Amino acid sequence: MGKGMKAGRKKKPAAVNQAQQMAQMQALQQKMDEMQEEINVMEQSATSGGGAVEVTVNGKKQITAIKIEQEVVDPDDVEMLQDLIITAANEALRQMDDISQNKMNELTGSLGLPPGLI
Repeated sequence: MGKGMKAGRKKKPAAVNQAQQMAQMQALQQKMDEMQEEINVMEQSATSGGGAVEVTVNGKKQITAIKIEQEVVDPDDVEMLQDLIITAANEALRQMDDISQNKMNELTGSLGLPPGLI
């Protein structure tokens, strides 16, 4: 018997393993694409100023709606309204990031990959 060989054990052909791994990766990529499409159509809203300003974003991280209660529209204090909009928009985006990350973790969690790798 040659060096490094063991009796009774046959190695699987590398091409079979590679083909199987490639098929698994393609299936995972398809699932990830489907999950991303699902996330893209989701919407998340957040408010600021006790609900005076509401901003809605979608999974593509685009603002899709802004609602402003009339009582916070003060021409002498535009900066406050701007701050309320920024606060609500940032919170809605943060929440959408959390939702997106959790959805992807559901898909990739079973792979045993470190967080944030995919």
